[in-house]
Amino acid sequence: MFNLDVFAVVPVVLAFVVGITVHEFAHGWTADRLGDPTARYAGRLTLNPVAHADPIGTILLPILLIATGSRFIFGWAKPVPINPYHFRDRRRGLVLVSVAGPLANVVTAVIAAVLLGFWGFSSQVLAEILVTMIWINMILAVFNLIPVPPLDGSKILAGLLPGRQEWLIRFEQYGMIILILLVFSGALGVMFQYVIEPAVKLLIYLATGVRF
Repeated sequence: MFNLDVFAVVPVVLAFVVGITVHEFAHGWTADRLGDPTARYAGRLTLNPVAHADPIGTILLPILLIATGSRFIFGWAKPVPINPYHFRDRRRGLVLVSVAGPLANVVTAVIAAVLLGFWGFSSQVLAEILVTMIWINMILAVFNLIPVPPLDGSKILAGLLPGRQEWLIRFEQYGMIILILLVFSGALGVMFQYVIEPAVKLLIYLATGVRF
């Protein structure tokens, strides 16, 4: 039986939905700016979370992870469709589009930290929401930079390495299995402890002067 605290879950789910929405929007917006209108034609150039939500990856799985006390929130949105053949430089375009998602999460975390510094601590509820927003967006940013398909990190690595990346195609069929093993085995705890947690605490300290 799960001990599900609704008041604890709602800010996390809200922050997660916002995080994946800005992430996917950034992919589509960047591709559109580089000459690929695929996301726009598919109705994905929007900040409406409904357009990006996946019933299992966006709602069900994150709630189950929260309910079971997982320190790491894992999930996904519907991938924004991209056609790199529209890019003038396909390799460069793919790297820029892939970087855009994690970068959007970092920017969202910074905005939440700035808002927290201005007036977040005047309300306990608001402070909790903004702090959660910082945590979730930093988790999404760092997690998506892992070079395992289908995460952005694998596309960034493929774009930066010379030559054709046939290994990526072969590796991709095992990517989801590897990610699930990383999440549920606790192997990501090291990354959480030594990368994400210090980054979040530093960001909050710089914005508010408060040590967490």
